[in-house]
Amino acid sequence: MVAPLEGSGVDRRSDSVDAGIRRAPEAVRAEHDSARAANGAVVPTAAPESATPATTRPPATAGAAESEVHDPRAIGDDVLPDADPITRVFGIRHHGPGSARSLRLALESFRPDTILIEGPADADNLVQYIADEGMEPPVALLGYLPDQPARAAFWPYAVFSPEWQALRYAAEHEVPVRFCDLPASAALATGSEPGDRVDPLARLAYAAGYDDAERWWDAVVESNTDTDIFDPLTEAMAALREEPEALDDHTLRREAYMRQTMRKALKAGARRLAVVCGAWHAPALAGPLGPAAPDARLLKGLPKVKTALTWVPWTHSRLAAASGYGAGVDSPGWYHHLFTAGEQPIARWLTKVAGVLRAHDLPVSSAHVIESVRLAETLATLRQRPLAGLSEVTEAVRSVMCGGDETMVRVVTTKLVVGEALGTVPEHAPTVPLAADLRARVRRLRMKTEPTARTVDLDLRKERERERSHLLHRLRLLGIDWGTPTESETGNTGTFRETWTLRWRPEFAVSIIEASRWGTTLRTAAEAKILDVADRDDRTLAEVSAALEQALLADLGDATPGLIARLASVAALDHDITHLLAALPALVRTLRYGDVRGTDTAALTHVADGMLVRICAGLPGAVTGLDAEAAAQLRGQIDAAHLAIHTLDDTRATAAWLDALHRLANRPDVHGALVGRAVRLLCDAGLIEDAESARRLAAALSVGATAAAKAAWVDGFLGGRGLLLVHDRDLLRLIDSWLAALDDDQFLETLPALRRTFGAFESGERRAIGRAVQDAAPTAEQTALDIERGRVAMRTVAEILGVPV
Repeated sequence: MVAPLEGSGVDRRSDSVDAGIRRAPEAVRAEHDSARAANGAVVPTAAPESATPATTRPPATAGAAESEVHDPRAIGDDVLPDADPITRVFGIRHHGPGSARSLRLALESFRPDTILIEGPADADNLVQYIADEGMEPPVALLGYLPDQPARAAFWPYAVFSPEWQALRYAAEHEVPVRFCDLPASAALATGSEPGDRVDPLARLAYAAGYDDAERWWDAVVESNTDTDIFDPLTEAMAALREEPEALDDHTLRREAYMRQTMRKALKAGARRLAVVCGAWHAPALAGPLGPAAPDARLLKGLPKVKTALTWVPWTHSRLAAASGYGAGVDSPGWYHHLFTAGEQPIARWLTKVAGVLRAHDLPVSSAHVIESVRLAETLATLRQRPLAGLSEVTEAVRSVMCGGDETMVRVVTTKLVVGEALGTVPEHAPTVPLAADLRARVRRLRMKTEPTARTVDLDLRKERERERSHLLHRLRLLGIDWGTPTESETGNTGTFRETWTLRWRPEFAVSIIEASRWGTTLRTAAEAKILDVADRDDRTLAEVSAALEQALLADLGDATPGLIARLASVAALDHDITHLLAALPALVRTLRYGDVRGTDTAALTHVADGMLVRICAGLPGAVTGLDAEAAAQLRGQIDAAHLAIHTLDDTRATAAWLDALHRLANRPDVHGALVGRAVRLLCDAGLIEDAESARRLAAALSVGATAAAKAAWVDGFLGGRGLLLVHDRDLLRLIDSWLAALDDDQFLETLPALRRTFGAFESGERRAIGRAVQDAAPTAEQTALDIERGRVAMRTVAEILGVPV
């Protein structure tokens, strides 16, 4: 995955002309030695005074430097007809609210007639959507290979991103604007992403007494709205770029492309050109551009691939560094607040924090807010900072509002510091047909694509909610897990209700593009994919059965006949009882859901009946010669099949299944875990009396079998049913006596199996069993009645009921 936007406050992936060229390969270094001289970069030996451009600062170090002779008459006014073109380079911090404010003020003052912005040059045709009412940041440019959508890159923008503010300025003032970085076709072709290196800002932060570059930037730069910040920042970057390992080849090519784009803009008639780029690039773009030949040679032979670009919604959480597709902003919610709050940002922020904490039942009053503001400002003063930053505010919240509770501090971080804002893009923006179909269906079904997790209950008896279920299941078939099935909080287990947890993620945009190869609508794409998956030769019976169930849940009627035919053919050729058992539960669920969803399941019933007949006939003979692992796997399949068959409510099917279990339970050569489980299931079904089950347990624990075999029988019989031992004291005494009779070696041999058995019980069940053993479970002969105490209790009950004694 190429991630074109830098992950830190300064772009360290760019390619610029610099002294770092000493470490570049010979071919690249030779080109850039000439480029530095031609472009007027600072060189070790002083140039003759007559050769120095007419400017008061070195052209290679001026952050808002003029690329041609500076004409003071032009600043803030229209350029005179005979004046030279003026180029100003604004080095910004990506996603920095202070940089965004300063840039907006600088653009208002400079009033450019052309703006170039760092970004993929082949996305120029998407700039037109910036002014659309449906465009709401955070959004991202998505570039991908049409034939390999997984190879994609994102260029995210938030409202506090300087690039976004430049785009908005251009739209509001009708100024031509273009992107000037390497096109996505080149970025995706090379996939270049240099490895980790030392953050150049860290040295500036260390010199200023900060141990964290981000805190230094926030305190010194982000709190500054002065337009003059660009000049000293560019000078600092120029000094850092002199480090031997500061630059890499990819950065040098990017900056060469930026200069070429600047030349084209000036040649096209730009008189007041503004260039907005990462601060790291500014020294390479400021000053005279010089001849284009060195840059052209550097870009010659640059590989390219066919790409497509579009706008996609983004979220604040994806801007965060820990989110995978992030852009290196640890606190996007905080930055958004700083950019939009206006006056008194600290007080307004802490008011929001108080609201979040109150929503979590914390008693936060106005006094807490006032005291938190005072503490944050005091901390900033003690630390000699111009205003309180996020660290001071967080410490104030932790101490005053949360009382030192880190859990609530993390809640504030998630809800506010990072935030979950989700942007929107215009409906008529370029997209694949599948995405358009999804957008239309979401709008028609009145669903919301929200970045926060939300649980919804769907009543499948209602048409709209049934269609919502179909939509979510189709998306899951296509690998787009917008919704995840969850257990209902109200405990609904019927087939007419589903519970989903919905959460939209920005990367679904790539998944939708990948899924578009299957079809242009959700229905056709899901049908094509599931049929393709089921038709593969390596598909097992369980997988085909699961695919059929998914198709039914997604209402893929056109795919159902083909899947049923495929299931019948695979089932006819599969003689493995374990495969049939594994496929049966999904098949039974499909039959059940078919009744609710109005699906014709006659053909499927025929297949299920045939499978059940073969299972019942072959099960007793398929359970011999199994080791412990195979027996445990088969036991799980028997449990699932038992539950599925009972949900069918088919008397004949249930009788055939129980008969098969009875034959299994009577086999002496079967693993104890399977026999114990069969006895338990038959006892639950009422075919074996409690006394008979106790007799079988006693026989299994008698002399002859190994201790491990006895433990396996107990595990199969009791597994998941701890209440049996609580209520059946005879059974408890039987197992207790067996355990007490084990010698040390036998006990150690059975301990793992018994620990697994009792560990599966609920904690309350284990405590009840312990109390029963401790109390020695009194028998009926030991029970005595206290007549006098009973009379007192009876009188009290009679008074409550109003019955005369």
